[in-house]
Amino acid sequence: MTDQGPLLVADAVSKSFGGAVALRAVSLTLFAGEAHGLLGENGAGKSTLVRILAGVIRPDHGRLLLDGKPATFRSPAEAQAARVAVIYQEPTLFPDLSIAENVLIGRAPRRSLGRIDHRASRAKVAALFAELGVALDPARAVRGLSIAGQQLVEIAKALSNEARVLIMDEPTAALTGEETAHLFEVVRRLRERAVAILFITHRIEEAFAECQRLTVLRDGALVASGPIAGFTPAEAVRLMVGRAIDSFYPPRRSECGELALSVRNLSAGGAYAAVDVDVNKGEIVALAGLVGAGRSEVLRGIFGIDPRGAGTVRVFGRDVPPGDPRAAMRAGLALVPEDRRQQGLVLELSVIRNATLAILARLRRGPFSSPARERAITAEWSVRLKLKARRLTDAVATLSGGNQQKVVLSKWLATVPKVLMIDEPTRGIDVGAKAELHHLLAALARQGLAVLMVSSELPEVLGMADRILVMREGRIVGELSGASASQEAVMAFATGHEAILQCGDEPA
Repeated sequence: MTDQGPLLVADAVSKSFGGAVALRAVSLTLFAGEAHGLLGENGAGKSTLVRILAGVIRPDHGRLLLDGKPATFRSPAEAQAARVAVIYQEPTLFPDLSIAENVLIGRAPRRSLGRIDHRASRAKVAALFAELGVALDPARAVRGLSIAGQQLVEIAKALSNEARVLIMDEPTAALTGEETAHLFEVVRRLRERAVAILFITHRIEEAFAECQRLTVLRDGALVASGPIAGFTPAEAVRLMVGRAIDSFYPPRRSECGELALSVRNLSAGGAYAAVDVDVNKGEIVALAGLVGAGRSEVLRGIFGIDPRGAGTVRVFGRDVPPGDPRAAMRAGLALVPEDRRQQGLVLELSVIRNATLAILARLRRGPFSSPARERAITAEWSVRLKLKARRLTDAVATLSGGNQQKVVLSKWLATVPKVLMIDEPTRGIDVGAKAELHHLLAALARQGLAVLMVSSELPEVLGMADRILVMREGRIVGELSGASASQEAVMAFATGHEAILQCGDEPA
């Protein structure tokens, strides 16, 4: 904690969009050398506050103070010029430029005649990555990077501008435990250099581990703010959701039905090889492992989005041909992808249209779809998933990240699948909605749905999965019972140190 005055202050900031109030006289104070946690459910106003601090939008009422003086950010460029940097939850990179070009865009070293010095740019970015402790080639194109890789590029981009205020919106949502640890090491070094950090997260434990102050928003209003020592995790959750959450994870199921999904010897180039997966009716199976182990690629191969070189996929004994997502859907497969914005949604279309995209053929009356049926189905899933949207006719791009994830999930649940494959199901979802989603998935499993899940959150894997298959370098290297597995056992397999497992952590 610093004895200096505040570095950046939002004083009684309010913002409305049409008739909807997003922020009601919210105040926030950031000090140099401190990490300040900002908590709240999706729709609480966190993103609106971040956009005001970043110069994307201007408040209707209230003011900003920088070093005690009034500050007006009329654009992101003005905020950046004041050395206020933002790492957004969803990466905003140019896919066909190199990593180095993305990190230093507009600020790249120049040679004679104003030409960009690409060698110096790559060297500068390589030094940033060395500080972050990650292995990314600055010369490679951004296209094809995982969400985790893109997030790391965004972090380096912000750090390259020597930010005095660093706003981090869900920076660890797609990172592994090791990558998150590296990030927090960088955060601590930045604090030592008197950088003020605003840390928005749905992971309560991260806020309590890394932040010195905490602010909680609910429904656009400030409900609590102060030193982290004045809160407990349970109290923070209660303040966020307005109620206590008794259990994040549902009781375990004891019975499973017949074999629903059978995958044998699935292989695809250098992505994964000889993968065998069985998921029974009513069972939740998790694919665990480090980012880059091939988990998401396996789901895409099963569903037919990516070609596979060998192997078979069967749903209740029925062969699913390779490279044919429509055939996979007809067989009863559904896939909720990792990257909802790029792969799961059409952002310009309405919530209704996105939620019914996968079943439009069923809703047709002659050559036309039925708007009434589209609205009814969307409304049903909106209630079941507790979707927060002003109007179902609004573009899905206007929703918060967590509510966008609910729309993707509703789209695939509307197909009434036999096997649901879900990649990072709660990435960017608030703590209350996360518990609701866990209970929904468990309820669907009890009704006979087979679930194959990829998650980088080990507590979620341990809390939800009946069985855990651990992947490393494209292969399944271990199987654990969800009831008896531990984080240590999963990580031992994921990192190639399974020999250290104790008897109690033996594979199932």
